[in-house]
Amino acid sequence: MMDGPDVGWYLIVAAILFGIGALGVMLRRSPLIVLLSLEIMLNAANLTLIAFARQQGDLDGQIFALAVMAVAAAEVAIGLGLIVAMARRRMLLDVDQASALRG
Repeated sequence: MMDGPDVGWYLIVAAILFGIGALGVMLRRSPLIVLLSLEIMLNAANLTLIAFARQQGDLDGQIFALAVMAVAAAEVAIGLGLIVAMARRRMLLDVDQASALRG
């Protein structure tokens, strides 16, 4: 028998996190807040993968969650680099206005 809460509770927490992240992506204009909201959404997906892996008793979901974390780390590095480059050029940091980066 497994200790801890049932898988349903993990899925409820993941759904709440995903909803908060989706609202942040849709409602905010700052690219930094949008990136943080995307990270919250990816973490919700990771929580779902790990919860189902725990329920099944295998490591497949946890290994896939590690791959998702690697992609998320790359996304943050590239995104923050773009934001710093835009700030140095004194470009407007508004996701609605920034449609193209021209060098």
